[in-house]
Amino acid sequence: MANESNESPVFAVKELSVKYGEFRAVRDVTLDIREHEITAFIGPSGCGKTTVLRCLNRMNDFIDSAKVEGLIEYHGVDLYDSDVNPNEVRRRIGMVFQKPNPFPKSIFDNVAYGPRLVGKMSKSDLNDLVEKSLRRAALWDEVKDRLKASALGLSGGQQQRLCIARCIAVEPDVILMDEPCSALDPIATTRIEDLMQEIKKDYTIIIVTHNMQQAARVSDRTAFFTTEVNTQSDRRTGVMVEFDLTQKIFSVPSDERTEAYVTGRFG
Repeated sequence: MANESNESPVFAVKELSVKYGEFRAVRDVTLDIREHEITAFIGPSGCGKTTVLRCLNRMNDFIDSAKVEGLIEYHGVDLYDSDVNPNEVRRRIGMVFQKPNPFPKSIFDNVAYGPRLVGKMSKSDLNDLVEKSLRRAALWDEVKDRLKASALGLSGGQQQRLCIARCIAVEPDVILMDEPCSALDPIATTRIEDLMQEIKKDYTIIIVTHNMQQAARVSDRTAFFTTEVNTQSDRRTGVMVEFDLTQKIFSVPSDERTEAYVTGRFG
């Protein structure tokens, strides 16, 4: 479970706000993400969960109108400093998306794709890395006899574990997961949740989920976001209401808005 050590956080987020053009999507987010923990972002649609997640590996750089304000430190380094290479950020901070997105290649080539881009490896080293990554993603035993088969022939749950293996293969420090189980059935969801618990000893994991039970089951800490309506524009801006140990968020939250959401009275 979560520890209260004095170690410096993996991410220190301070007064983070994100605008798309004139629209402020989320504002005033301050939280620390700790190493080898699973942190969940929960809240209703449109409250800024995914926007904040995408800030953590600079995915919002791909949106021309996006403007990130405030400070995000990654191991003490300003993630948005002009000297920081965004590609290196995305290698260290991997991402698994809502819908499984394997490449239209073989199972082997999906996992080998990142390592091949990063640098030259011998064939035997690459074979070892692919096997190790698939084992870590709890997929090796299911695919070891068909590594040359198309990844598109896998089931949805297998495809999502393949995407996790592909992410793991470049040896990241952090894995971001944006609703990784929303397209999966309950059995596949359980496999992914078990996998997250298994690999958090090696990685720091941040998950966006609409499923409160999932957040309660897998995470060490939870951030609850909600929306506030701008009376002038009638548009909603996301705000972070509360961030604490998951057990506390779901049993004795500090804010009545959190309590209303986790008890199902709102959202």
